[in-house]
Amino acid sequence: MRPQRCGERNGRSFVPFRRQVVSLGEMMRDEQTHVVLTRARAGDEGAFTALIDPYRNELRLHCYRILGSLQDAEDQLQETLLAAWRALENFEGRASLRAWLYRIATNRCLNALRDRERRPQEVPSMRGLPEPTRMADPLWLEPYPDVLLEGLADTAPGPEARYDTRESVGLAFVAALQQLPPRQRAALVLHDALGFRTAEAAEMLDASEASVKGALQRARATVDQRLPARGRERAPLPGSARERELAGQFATALERGDTDGIVSLLTDDAWLTMPPQPYEYQGAQAIAAFLHDREARRGPMRLVPTRANGQPAYGFYLPDPQAPIARAFGLMVLTLTADRISAITWFGERSLLAHFGLPRTLPD
Repeated sequence: MRPQRCGERNGRSFVPFRRQVVSLGEMMRDEQTHVVLTRARAGDEGAFTALIDPYRNELRLHCYRILGSLQDAEDQLQETLLAAWRALENFEGRASLRAWLYRIATNRCLNALRDRERRPQEVPSMRGLPEPTRMADPLWLEPYPDVLLEGLADTAPGPEARYDTRESVGLAFVAALQQLPPRQRAALVLHDALGFRTAEAAEMLDASEASVKGALQRARATVDQRLPARGRERAPLPGSARERELAGQFATALERGDTDGIVSLLTDDAWLTMPPQPYEYQGAQAIAAFLHDREARRGPMRLVPTRANGQPAYGFYLPDPQAPIARAFGLMVLTLTADRISAITWFGERSLLAHFGLPRTLPD
């Protein structure tokens, strides 16, 4: 557990990690927003919580899009709230509270990316894998639990957005973002995913409108190359009977070790990737061979359904040779087309399952 950090203002401390039991609706019923803001500036923690709570989930998602990591996004969300608490006295209201919070969050994330570059992470080794189709550069990416996306429909992207919420939370989009330089990444998220105007994005980034427009142009060219051609528009609707059927057929085939069944569900050009590992497998036969190899080495998989990035996902478990249980091994996320699976993203980090409310072990 990371130690909690407190901010000091007006002789009082505020711990943004702990949600106060305060309803925004209750506070706004009898008071105008500016009254609540005044109380927050005076050091009222409950008033501050009421002000920022409506933005908490979308700010966390914003940090995740830029950083690609749920844990890092949580850290920067707390840093954002701490910075907002400390700076609230200087908030003049020239921009909306939402835009002000996004400015803080964006710059906190950019600082975190600079720190990450100074301390490169080491990719854990994996041995005994089948020959991959290709070796890619390490991609530091984690899945995002759908439970944290709840309520975001109420904060639809602005008119400048080029992507709807469903597409901009998808794993392919977030993975493409991680290929961009930090400021291009931030500009694209602010303008094309969230719909802030170019002038607003420029102010948040302390940049000129011309430089933001240039960054957007370069970022779009990169993202368009890496994203499937609007493939998710043809995918079954999230939670639909067709999505459940297709994902369920895959899970059943995998648990049974049914190689032919797996192959029949994959597109001919499907990819299996394993961030941050560089190994990538393309094609139904190559993917089936990888999955069969894993089963041969570790035993049959057991799957527990969940959802990540608006897509069907499964926590996967492998038998413990010393006990009659199956232990959590990682999480896989499926990307669907209309009638088949076009990508499997395999996350071999067992600690991720806790974010999805999945158990560490299953009884045999």
